[in-house]
Amino acid sequence: MVVQDTGGPLMAPVGKGTLSRMFDVFGNAIDRLEKPTEVEWRSLHRNPPALARRSTKSEIFATGLKVIDALIPVGRGQRELILGDRQTGKTAIAIDAILNQRDQQVRCVYCAIGQRASTVAKTVATLQERGVMEYTVVVVTEGNDPPGLAYVAPYAATSIAEYFMEAGQDVLIVYDDLTHHARAYRELSLLLHRPPGREAFPDDIFYIHSRLLERATHLSPERGGGSLTALPIIETEAQDISAYIPTNLISITDGQIYLSPALFELGVLPAVDVGKSVSRLGGKAQRAAYRAVAGDLKLAYAQFEELETFSRFGARLDADTRKIIEHGRRIRSCLKQPEATPVSVPAQIAVLRALIAELFDDVSLERMQGAEYAVQESAADIPMEVRTRLDTAGKLNEEDRAVILDLARQALKEFTPESSSPAKNEPLKEET
Repeated sequence: MVVQDTGGPLMAPVGKGTLSRMFDVFGNAIDRLEKPTEVEWRSLHRNPPALARRSTKSEIFATGLKVIDALIPVGRGQRELILGDRQTGKTAIAIDAILNQRDQQVRCVYCAIGQRASTVAKTVATLQERGVMEYTVVVVTEGNDPPGLAYVAPYAATSIAEYFMEAGQDVLIVYDDLTHHARAYRELSLLLHRPPGREAFPDDIFYIHSRLLERATHLSPERGGGSLTALPIIETEAQDISAYIPTNLISITDGQIYLSPALFELGVLPAVDVGKSVSRLGGKAQRAAYRAVAGDLKLAYAQFEELETFSRFGARLDADTRKIIEHGRRIRSCLKQPEATPVSVPAQIAVLRALIAELFDDVSLERMQGAEYAVQESAADIPMEVRTRLDTAGKLNEEDRAVILDLARQALKEFTPESSSPAKNEPLKEET
């Protein structure tokens, strides 16, 4: 193939005309629609914003997933890694985060790197069915494309996202996934006869990922206050999170969401392993209402997992231990969530408030799903002034908590039997 050097940098189309469209890395529309208008061209490789132009990542980025928003909060401008073995639901979490941005004035960019065409088509169909393509841009490189295209794809997607960030808007970008990106760069480097290092990757593999993810940030108010939140996805092998590329990305990002194959096989979806997942921003990226109702939830869940493992040996348990285990099972049930069903902030607060108050402990595990949905629906009756405090990150006073708790208690009346406490030393029933 004859090529000619133009002397200019690689460019990508950016602008309002890219919304609801699908592009390859050259800016060619691949959705069989008309050529986009209202676009301009920018370089793929740009320097990240200087530290003086950045703001603190203290505003919450709501994903609509209870287990993440409550226990592993993500802030606007944060880089939160999603990692796990194949077929554990990594892409599903990222897509749910995009679906939750509907009516939130957040622009989304989904970058498919080396994915199968059928997989990309399924993802785009989900976005179209849910009516979220109107604020989403899709950049695609397929598995049979040359490695050079897979290498530049995330940079092109980031340039598109930066346009909206610099316009003062909040943006979410999903890199699905950087495993293919690293392999493509390794292939290019070996063809260029660069010395291979660990696992045959070149020495600068850390640099290309850090240069990419450093562009995700929250700009200062003087620079428009826009933010770019990144959700890079990486695939592990045999649950080895200490492999070369995963450890590189863990050190670059602000936290990680780890998906466990064991939880996935048990039907605990999303299969987020709370013990191995972390957000380094912690409570700074969480609303005060969440901190008030979910402060001790992670500790209670960790205690439950330890005691549940111990209880499988058939030991007789005292009443306090049995209570902790039963409460933990209700926590795990409430943290389950079907795919493509994001939950609003008031509904999450109502469920978490009922959990902390142990209102679910009298509900049988077989009826937990219906009971949780009833509590979510009761959140629609929360007074407007309380909902305003939830949406504006205001603190909840005792009256607000009492109102939410009363609504949850009323919703659970039909699910609570008169007497549900197990008899002393009665064997615990295994959760299906």
